[in-house]
Amino acid sequence: MRKFKLREGVDLANLFGPHDLHLKMIEGELQVRMAARGDEITLHGQPESVLRAEHILRELADWTRTYYELKPDDISRAILATEEQCDIPLKPYTVSASALPTKKGNVNPKTPNQQAYLEAINQSDLVIAIGPAGTGKTYLAMAMALAALTHKQVSRIILARPAVEAGEHLGFLPGDLFAKVHPYLRPLYDALYTMMDIDRANRLIERGEIEIAPLAFMRGRTLDDAFVILDEAQNTTTEQMKMFLTRLGLNSKAIVTGDVTQIDLPDSQKSGLAQIADILLNIDGIQFVYFSEQDVVRHRLVKEIIKAYDRFEHPSPNSLSQTSSASSPVSPSPRSGSDTNGQGPTR
Repeated sequence: MRKFKLREGVDLANLFGPHDLHLKMIEGELQVRMAARGDEITLHGQPESVLRAEHILRELADWTRTYYELKPDDISRAILATEEQCDIPLKPYTVSASALPTKKGNVNPKTPNQQAYLEAINQSDLVIAIGPAGTGKTYLAMAMALAALTHKQVSRIILARPAVEAGEHLGFLPGDLFAKVHPYLRPLYDALYTMMDIDRANRLIERGEIEIAPLAFMRGRTLDDAFVILDEAQNTTTEQMKMFLTRLGLNSKAIVTGDVTQIDLPDSQKSGLAQIADILLNIDGIQFVYFSEQDVVRHRLVKEIIKAYDRFEHPSPNSLSQTSSASSPVSPSPRSGSDTNGQGPTR
């Protein structure tokens, strides 16, 4: 059991949540029991879990003192962030100066790696973000691009994506060129429309201030005064990656995002993203940011799915030995009716 008292000025209703929802979330995830009497909280459970719950509550309590309105998502992310390091500071990754305004409110970094990602974008003209789905690589880059356009730091945003099918052959698509490539670019439109009003986004597209195009359309261009995002870069070939990186013009910034575990290229082609770290290592002005399942901010099952696939694709020596012993043949025990040579039952 551990008993502690919160600092003065904490908004207890905000901290505990409606009907103590936030406390119940922490209790359920960490397997602890809580009893709150005013600003004094008593915790019961395993020592590690108790210390972790106390740290989360103290950190979240400080957020309420700055009039931040806690939401269930904040509780989930706080629990996730303390999974590997129970006393990690939480405040810089949710309430920060990096907040980016969108139609749904401010976009804040939710993990240390997301914070580092935004700082890298601010500091460098070329940032390569590599990691699994759901870690905010494209979403945060889009938010930064819109902020740069809004503040007149660039005159246009260019969003590019390789037109590669994800393990399926769709055949010839009907319609004109736009209709043929549009399905491949739909994820970029979806990300854009979640951040700003659809009518405003379409006006910016019509004026050319936002351009969404297949990667193949980048050849021969020089992209000046632009914020350029290359999404799904794991599906670029070495030649395409080189072509894209050499498009960067004056007063421009490029962000390359991708997941090297989801390459849809034919086996005969190498991924430009998988090679890029060896080629561009130690060049000033280029930063690499690597995400893991700890940075996933989608449904909680996404994180577990990523971890399960990782275990399947990169089994540990222990799991291999267990699988081997489990699959090794076992000599049959003698049975009545077998012949003297153990060759099977007599007939």
